[in-house]
Amino acid sequence: MNETSGISTQSIIDQVNQRSQADKSDGGESDFLKLLVAQLNNQNPLSPQDNGEFLSQLAQFSTVEGVEKLNLTMEKFSSSMLSSQALQATALVGRSVLIPGDIGRLNSGMALTGVVELPASTGNLKLDIYNESGELVRQLPLGAHGEGNVKFSWDGIGSNGLAMPSGYYRVIANADYGDQSEQLPTGVNANVDSVTMGQSGGVILNLEGALGSVALNDILQIN
Repeated sequence: MNETSGISTQSIIDQVNQRSQADKSDGGESDFLKLLVAQLNNQNPLSPQDNGEFLSQLAQFSTVEGVEKLNLTMEKFSSSMLSSQALQATALVGRSVLIPGDIGRLNSGMALTGVVELPASTGNLKLDIYNESGELVRQLPLGAHGEGNVKFSWDGIGSNGLAMPSGYYRVIANADYGDQSEQLPTGVNANVDSVTMGQSGGVILNLEGALGSVALNDILQIN
């Protein structure tokens, strides 16, 4: 009996798996068949491989090979989907998107717009608008509204009746519920300056000025 008499089907599978991890070529199946023939030719005739165990190990190899092929297919599909998503996202450059947050940019001659997320009906919804120094520059009474998203628009006019300078402003929404006032989440509209690919593979929208960046999946609406 030569040196291959001690080889087992499981060791064949292990060796094939190791080679498959080292390189992703199509040689795994060929290597498996060569080692399998070597095992059958050199197994102990007094103690042959059990048929049930033999078939089980063959099925294991088939499963491992199938999973590797499936993973490779999914990687290609994922890469294709990401490229397609990035290409579609470039169409957003120059457009406005609704993002979660309370800081928006007021540009000359344009309004600062967004939405308030109202969890329940209220008889008194209002907006407090602050400049970059934290000063309250305008209060906007929005009145009574039902549950849902309530759109708002500030024309840039301050409480003194004068146009406020272009820049970044914080919008704080409050609603009265009984004797209490509750601050509510808001979203603001912002222009998209460019699109990049994130380190994790997602698409990132770079917003105008100092508004930073937001993941494509996090935007609330495309205007």
